Amino acid sequence: MKVGFNFSNLLGTVYCSGNLVFTPDGNSLLSPVGNKVTCFDLVNNQSFTFGFEHRKNIARIALSPQATLLLSVDEDGRAILTNFVRRMVLHHFNFKSEVHDIQFSPDGTHFAVATGRKTEVWRTPDYLEEREFAPFIKHREYTGHYDAVNSITWSGDSRFFLTTSKDLTARVWSLNPTEGFVPTTLSSHKDSVVGAWFSKDQEKIYTCSRDGTLCEWQYTTKPGQDYDDEDMERELPERWFVVNRHYFLQNNAKVKCAAFHKESNLLVVGFSSGVFALYELPDFNAIHTLSISQNGIDFVTINASGEWLAFGASKLGQLLVWEWQSESYVIKQQGHFDAMNALTYSPDGQRIITAADDGRIKVWDATSGFCIVTFTEHTAGVTAVQFSARNLLFTASLDGSVRAWDLIRYRNFKTFTAPSRLQFSSLAVDSSGEIVCAGSLDSFDIHLWNVQTGQLLERLSGHDGPISSLSFAPDGSSLVSGSWDKTVRIWSIFTRTQTSEPLPQQADVLSVIHRPDSKQLTVSTLDGQLTFWEIENAEQLGHVDGKKDISGGRKIADRMTAANNPATKHFNCIAYSADGTCVLAGGNSKYICLYDVASGSLIKKFTVSVNLSIDGTQEFLNSKNLTEAGPMDLIDDQGEASDLEDRIDRSLPGATRGDLSSRKVRPEIRVTGISFSPTGRSFATATTEGLMIYSLDNDLLFDPFDLDVDVTPATTLHALTAEKDYLKALVMAFRLNEKYLIHQVYEGTPVADVKLVAGAVPRVYLSRLLRFVTGFMEEGPHVEFGLVWIEAIFESHGRWVMDNRGEVESEMRRVVRCLKRVQNEVARLGDENGYALDYLLSQPRKQEEKQEAEEADEEWEGLE
Repeated sequence: MKVGFNFSNLLGTVYCSGNLVFTPDGNSLLSPVGNKVTCFDLVNNQSFTFGFEHRKNIARIALSPQATLLLSVDEDGRAILTNFVRRMVLHHFNFKSEVHDIQFSPDGTHFAVATGRKTEVWRTPDYLEEREFAPFIKHREYTGHYDAVNSITWSGDSRFFLTTSKDLTARVWSLNPTEGFVPTTLSSHKDSVVGAWFSKDQEKIYTCSRDGTLCEWQYTTKPGQDYDDEDMERELPERWFVVNRHYFLQNNAKVKCAAFHKESNLLVVGFSSGVFALYELPDFNAIHTLSISQNGIDFVTINASGEWLAFGASKLGQLLVWEWQSESYVIKQQGHFDAMNALTYSPDGQRIITAADDGRIKVWDATSGFCIVTFTEHTAGVTAVQFSARNLLFTASLDGSVRAWDLIRYRNFKTFTAPSRLQFSSLAVDSSGEIVCAGSLDSFDIHLWNVQTGQLLERLSGHDGPISSLSFAPDGSSLVSGSWDKTVRIWSIFTRTQTSEPLPQQADVLSVIHRPDSKQLTVSTLDGQLTFWEIENAEQLGHVDGKKDISGGRKIADRMTAANNPATKHFNCIAYSADGTCVLAGGNSKYICLYDVASGSLIKKFTVSVNLSIDGTQEFLNSKNLTEAGPMDLIDDQGEASDLEDRIDRSLPGATRGDLSSRKVRPEIRVTGISFSPTGRSFATATTEGLMIYSLDNDLLFDPFDLDVDVTPATTLHALTAEKDYLKALVMAFRLNEKYLIHQVYEGTPVADVKLVAGAVPRVYLSRLLRFVTGFMEEGPHVEFGLVWIEAIFESHGRWVMDNRGEVESEMRRVVRCLKRVQNEVARLGDENGYALDYLLSQPRKQEEKQEAEEADEEWEGLE
């Protein structure tokens, strides 16, 4: 089994805090998710998460106008410069202060950073310059504000920029010293200024404050004053004056964010009530007002064309993209706003289902990363989910119900309940999908229902403690239950006797799971042990002591070190790999351990997160953060905030879940669910930060496979055009892995030679060739050419693909999806052409009928 799993995507969390950024083409949206950045492709309906991680949650991100450099800054001011195209980290930097805003200039040569009361302008690193040890060079530093700077906005020519501050003012600065220009202060507001923008012709400035006031500034003489002839003869001084003042009037709701699109003069304002309003300037015409959230909108931005508006609400983790002209959502995504409890893959591996304490069940597309549907029928936390045959999903909840879901019609078609009110914590479904059973922490019995009739069939008694885990054998031969009474029982429920055989354990049982071949069982206990049992003879095959492997991560309030903390020394969830040779285990720590079943050795250990904003991610505590009142991170400094709304404490003291208000308890890193994909190429984990996907199918942007000095773009094109060696050119292009080069070789291969080239392609490049051909067929216009390539590949390598289906499973799914799309488009085109031909063929007949009718009318008039 291959174990080279790497982090590939983050689902379940779409927005946490900070700002949103559209790419220059307006087709993709960048969103900070904790200490990572996710890019949502709004046109192709896909998403990916960058591999780099910050030390803490990201506060601000910025993308260069050329869409080549991504700059992200965390809460402590530590920045990471990333190549956006390659997704490679270029440089780490520390601004040594909290950053409130960061903006690239329109020409991309500089970027401005708002650090506290200062504004710093830095030169953007350029690839044309010689390599330097410190690529960030400070251009100038601007001071003058008396409070924190809120936002920065550049002028269209990159010569000037505006800053707004909590000191009720906005200021105009110049990038370089300009003759006749003096830095100007715009003071006319009575509350903190949220944003300031230049008009397209730079003749006007618009400023917006938190109290709902919009001021229009113009560079002119003092307006509203009468001048005589003498005043007109001499030159009067000109400066920025307020010429118009408007008010939003949103029932005392505060302005939290605003954005201005200078090409179309559109102003979007988000309020603390969850309402956003769209205005046209300078006439201040209200175009649209809509409530999109139950809580305040934290950030809003507009794409380059002015068609799409993106909103982020951190309280509920909402991300919305709204097309204001058609009044429709482009995307409307929201993650779980409470801890995830369980997850499972669909039988085809295309979807991932998650359940959480908020009572919601979400279905995620594993390929695109988007949430397809959300079920809200449960009234309490959902504790277990499992698939069965015929594409049916079963869930167990603390509301005392087990529900069956149809994922074709997306509806709840059956509900199972017990005679007494119980809180179900575990679930299992047999392979045929006819029997479902559930266990509870309140009762020591296992309840069995018939799926078709909904009737309670049996209550299995035998355990002396709460049922913690259930597992049906994949072949349906037995049911295994684990309990806190330190026993695992194997039930033969399909026999007349319905006997159970107890397997004693050393500690409370937390989880049990069958191997895919139904011959082996893995048990996780509270003492950190993993034991492997043979089901047929009820013999223990081996065990793994995982206490030292999983222990790690110290909480801020812990009195003992991570190595001695017993709370992190057990596995809450375990999962077998697709081939049954390995076991993946996770618990209340930042580590996930992969063990080999035969030898019991640790193969690999995955670190879920290094985010210091979450408890349990650091190994050692810093003594300087410990005070007489306790750890500094737990001391409530909210009462010292400058804004009244920030000083008001509406949270429930000590609440960790169940309420939607802000919480006083820091979130803790933990792994609550693990599931392997049916293909074995990836696995998913439910963590505090979201649904994390680890995969073997990472699309590496630069993979220097078998590179040498002779493999260059020039030699590749020479082999293609001069030597006419298409196979050599294709292999060299794949070694360089440049998309434009592969595209050129792909289209430069004659149709007559496609079969020969495809037959001689080395098998190491076969999956990459399939992935490229299907991707180009979805994007490009040459459908028949792509079909010729696919046919040639399968004619030559079809037997190898069948024998190694696991290695090319994802590519085969893409091929099937691409062929279905081509089939549907050709069928639709044929129908349209048929209708058009029918119409055209009917036109001469109608002309003849019309002519005959006119001749008949003329004859009739002649007779009259």
